[in-house]
Amino acid sequence: MTNPFQRAVTHTVPRAERVAAIETLTGADRTTDLGVLVRTSGLPSGLRRQAVDGLISCGATDRLEELADDRSVAPELRKKAQQ
Repeated sequence: MTNPFQRAVTHTVPRAERVAAIETLTGADRTTDLGVLVRTSGLPSGLRRQAVDGLISCGATDRLEELADDRSVAPELRKKAQQ
């Protein structure tokens, strides 16, 4: 099976599979990978929001605080990470 992180960032993979890959990362508490996805500027914003939601559901407060303070992350995602 392909690494779920790789499936999430590969643009040739259908969106539904990318969404499922992020769900897999969330279910496995792979918070580092989810944080990287949030910072991946080439990833569509909906998938990046899903990654933030995954971090929230994992209770990854430290990772969320990092994202909220990271000026390279889109403002709307930083705001979501602060909530």
